[in-house]
Amino acid sequence: MFNATFTVSDTRTLGRAEARVVLSLREQNKSLVRLADLTAILESEKSAKVVLRALVRKGWLCRVIGGKYLFQPPERGPDKLGENNALAIAAAVVEPSYIGWWSAAAWYGFTTQTPATVFVAVTRQVPPRNIEGTDIRFIKLHPRKFFGAEPCQVYDRSVLISSPSKTVVDCLDRPDLAGGVPELARIVHSALGSIDPEALLTDILRLDTHVAAQRLGFLADAVGRPLPAAIRTRLRGALPKNFRARLGRSVSREGDLGFNADWGVTVNVSEAELLAEVPRMMVKTSNAAT
Repeated sequence: MFNATFTVSDTRTLGRAEARVVLSLREQNKSLVRLADLTAILESEKSAKVVLRALVRKGWLCRVIGGKYLFQPPERGPDKLGENNALAIAAAVVEPSYIGWWSAAAWYGFTTQTPATVFVAVTRQVPPRNIEGTDIRFIKLHPRKFFGAEPCQVYDRSVLISSPSKTVVDCLDRPDLAGGVPELARIVHSALGSIDPEALLTDILRLDTHVAAQRLGFLADAVGRPLPAAIRTRLRGALPKNFRARLGRSVSREGDLGFNADWGVTVNVSEAELLAEVPRMMVKTSNAAT
């Protein structure tokens, strides 16, 4: 039996039906909530709609999109603060989906940059949105590329994020979603210092995109972290002869690195530009200059 009023604070008070819903959602460990969830608790869609509006107004539910809400449990405190977990908001918009590219790289610490936009992998076309001040861009993937996500605890919410190895592979496939070539080089440098090369090879072969594989081989060498010999041999063996890839601008400029015969990549950036964000290479270049 519930008391007439369940009070968390003066700012988030709850009536009987509202308290029943909040306690039930907490017991069920719910994060993403729909009207159907409230209807199941209250056994009345009409009552559920009334309570839903009240819980949104009082800060217990944060509307995401299309009848989806993020539950703000009692542990969030007494104040109506809204939802500040940008990754959780972005991941809740579309199902199935996962956080990827530059956003995932930042989460794993492969870069010190925090992108202003959250990049989300989806299986259908979805327009970009701004929710709770968060810019979200949805990237439609071919079914063969939609894999490699795993649940991560982002603050107090479970969010699907591409695995460390799949994050690198996705960034190699789409440097434009990884902050550009210099940022991609930094991500590859950081990631190769911590992730399993075997997992990286498995994901890049599963992606079945020769361009990403060639860029990996080139960048691993360029940032001073070449792949282990066995991995390197298997990666080379998976590439068709005479296949050419590009990294950087669509048109070359004077001073660009040009064609790399080892990996068949035309690199349309200069060495200084390529390594501008790679800490170890920056130190090496600086020492050489002195």
